[in-house]
Amino acid sequence: MTATVDAIDDCHTTRFVTTHSVHFEDCDPSGIIFFPNYFIMINRTVEDWLAHIGKPLTSLILERRMGIPTVQIDTTFVAPSFFGDKLEFRMSPVKLGTSSLSLQHIVHGHDGSVRMRTNQLLVATSLQTHRSIPWPEDIRAAISCFKEKTCE
Repeated sequence: MTATVDAIDDCHTTRFVTTHSVHFEDCDPSGIIFFPNYFIMINRTVEDWLAHIGKPLTSLILERRMGIPTVQIDTTFVAPSFFGDKLEFRMSPVKLGTSSLSLQHIVHGHDGSVRMRTNQLLVATSLQTHRSIPWPEDIRAAISCFKEKTCE
């Protein structure tokens, strides 16, 4: 896995970029990635991004007793990915709400072709009550700092 922070063309936001390989276990009998495995890779991307901004998911769950479940996901599968492919996941925070976070994911193959587009909605929750909570200020600040980086 590699992670880089990369400016998007419009210079109004940034994206987190990481690479995932398609393993044999990720594929269905026809040799293409079985679609639920994309969601596992998306989850890994979000976890890697949280660590990148200094808010690792392990700390949120184990120490702060908060979760960030996906409450909505909208995906378009554009082209198949195959066993052995290296996929580039480009994730951008789109909107930060009181307790929600909207993310956009675009997955590219090694040839640059788009394989999948996903809009994901996360919600900050208490693991005690399993209800939504406002983003803690330090997490909100870290997300905002990442989201608002602009081109030099």
